[in-house]
Amino acid sequence: MSAYTVADAKNRLPSLINKALSGEEVVITRRGKPVVEIRPTFRRVAQARGTHEWLADRTRARPGVGLTSLEILDLLYETEAD
Repeated sequence: MSAYTVADAKNRLPSLINKALSGEEVVITRRGKPVVEIRPTFRRVAQARGTHEWLADRTRARPGVGLTSLEILDLLYETEAD
């Protein structure tokens, strides 16, 4: 957690916002007491670790090119030989 006085926060607001967006707790104090916390308005959804469902969904969402991997390799090697 990072604590800043009101005067510091006034002078460094853009950098404090960036810190809050990156996940750091930012607290503004007045006379040594915490009065305000800066945090993002949205919650980041963490990807489940250890699963690859998101990758499979992304792969299925992409349109196919109509060629197999062997056909693509053949096309690549044909153009290099010419």
